[in-house]
Amino acid sequence: MRHAVITLRSATQDDWRAIASLLEDGQLPRDGAREHLGAFLLAVADGVVVGCACTEAHAEVALLRSIAVAPTLRRQGIGTMLINGLVQDAKRRKTGKIYLLTTSAEEYFANFGFRREPIEQAPRSLQDSALFQGACPASAALMSLCVGE
Repeated sequence: MRHAVITLRSATQDDWRAIASLLEDGQLPRDGAREHLGAFLLAVADGVVVGCACTEAHAEVALLRSIAVAPTLRRQGIGTMLINGLVQDAKRRKTGKIYLLTTSAEEYFANFGFRREPIEQAPRSLQDSALFQGACPASAALMSLCVGE
């Protein structure tokens, strides 16, 4: 599948198994992910789901989460395609800011313009999400990207 064409599409109920498998392979939390299945963007190659990412809507902001790519296809730009797709979607929806939590990829997300913020400054609507409520370790860094006008 090394040279397969990658297409992006929204997730359906039938995609949960593939998403859960990608999250497990990436050692990412599944807590709260299924509840936001409709917000997942998938990367598909030859009919196989090879990547996923999600933006949970929380009032005027969004939480970027569950960014995972099949181990054999990493470092080929699939994660970039997914993140750029979700950022563009957030702009179309007039989302003010996208937040994320990371324990190991601050430098990667900084390449997209995300900047670290004190976790205490996270909007209340995000603090009630599954990721903030314990799915992510307390050591996770909060990062944000302004996408509003």
